[in-house]
Amino acid sequence: MRATTRIAEATQESLHRIFTIAEAPDSTLGRLEQEMSQNLVGFLNNHIVASKNALTDIEQDFINAQIPEQPEFVSDHMHHLLDKLVAQSVHTSSPSFIGHMTSALPSFILPLSKLMVGLNQNLVKVETSKAFTPLERQVLGMMHNLVYQQDDIFYQNWMHSAEHSLGAFCSGGTVANITALWVARNKLLKPDGNFKGVAREGLHRAMRHYGYQDLAILVSERGHYSLKKSADILGIGQDNVIAIPTDENNKIDCQKLADKCQQLAEAKIKVFAIVGVAGTTETGNIDPLDKIAEIAQRNQCHFHVDAAWGGATLLSNKYRPLLKGIEHADSVTIDAHKQMYVPMGAGLVIFKDPASVSAIEHHAEYILRKGSKDLGSHTLEGSRPGMAMLVYASLHIISRPGYEMLINQAIEKAEYFAELINQHDDFELITRPELCLLTYRYAPKSVQALLARNDNAANKSVNILLGKLTKFIQKRQREDGRSFVSRTRIEVSRYGGEKIIVFRVVLANPLTTEEILQGILQQQCQLAQESENFLPELLQAAE
Repeated sequence: MRATTRIAEATQESLHRIFTIAEAPDSTLGRLEQEMSQNLVGFLNNHIVASKNALTDIEQDFINAQIPEQPEFVSDHMHHLLDKLVAQSVHTSSPSFIGHMTSALPSFILPLSKLMVGLNQNLVKVETSKAFTPLERQVLGMMHNLVYQQDDIFYQNWMHSAEHSLGAFCSGGTVANITALWVARNKLLKPDGNFKGVAREGLHRAMRHYGYQDLAILVSERGHYSLKKSADILGIGQDNVIAIPTDENNKIDCQKLADKCQQLAEAKIKVFAIVGVAGTTETGNIDPLDKIAEIAQRNQCHFHVDAAWGGATLLSNKYRPLLKGIEHADSVTIDAHKQMYVPMGAGLVIFKDPASVSAIEHHAEYILRKGSKDLGSHTLEGSRPGMAMLVYASLHIISRPGYEMLINQAIEKAEYFAELINQHDDFELITRPELCLLTYRYAPKSVQALLARNDNAANKSVNILLGKLTKFIQKRQREDGRSFVSRTRIEVSRYGGEKIIVFRVVLANPLTTEEILQGILQQQCQLAQESENFLPELLQAAE
């Protein structure tokens, strides 16, 4: 007997049902919810089994631009999502997925996320968030305390003040960096006499009033690309984000930073912000923040620390000294969705002075009224979800000592992997880990010996071949689907500052074992042998 095809209809009754009646526990959605709640990692292992490698193949599943005229049953659509979306997604929580910042999430995150979505609070205004507003202010206070370590009276005075804010929650580090530099620009070009300030009169009039030829942001050449976005949006111009050379350890050269400040001052170009990097995206290195703070103070400019990567290290008493000097920053960016094990979309910027945010304060009679505690008056984004709840819960459930264990293990795991690479004849460690990031490449022993004998000019062709081999291995490993490392191009001082292609790994996932790391190197060796072009040519050159 042939099964009857179900047909869904858009009726008043069916729409009412969607909004009021939960799916039965034995329905597709109910079963999946139960599976995920009981064992998130198990669910992901069972359902993320990509059968398509090429993005162009997956695009064929999402090729129709027509909005459906026929509704679908929830259970049918869940099957569709499992087949077409979930099964072709990236398994970011896999312990062998060590290429990017995403990691396994704690099991409590899933039910709390469902609660957060169900409540659907909007943090732009107290009227649409109620208790979420003081909760977010408390989390900002906790993170401010992590960085600046003020006394209890400070936080009692400022944490819930309607006229002040200790920071702002954002969707990520990019918006956090934009917010910090927005504050810095507006504080520099503030109202003065008849001049109403840059926020009211614009950059052209502000520059004319204060007599500046131009404005500049200084950061190391390892600075994040979001800083150029910030300069673009703020009218400063991407060319005025000036990259300062780094040393052999990928840290900013402070003498060259000081010299550049002097050079720009003589040209009447105002350095309005210096950015220190606490955890470069590519290598995880940390600038000498205490020395940068002194230079910023001498030049009377805003000192911002982009600690999107490394900020969570402050939770470890053992490794906190790596960020010495961060307490002198005027503002700090931290991403909770990196090493605080919170889902994507939880960035924040902290300001040392609670009055700093008044430089970007906005009001609107219908939503953001003066004197209210509405968080939207001090944020670039308007409507925002209650992501602070997940950070709040994580800080309480994991606690600082728990985070310290996670941070310490990640850094020490990276050190273990670096030693594993050093001990292997056919791999070359490019950057040693300072946090949980490192870079390396496959380079047979004979090729490494050749590079050691040659000068930089002669090594260029060898490094080009090694780069092609690195791309081949990384792409094949990604397509194989069992493990993943990313790749990047960085300048390497031992090769005269030449940019070379390298593997990049992030070892933040607490489920990643030493055996998995050994297996990743073993797989890369096997993939190298499959190269029909690059490896034979390299070995021939080394003979």
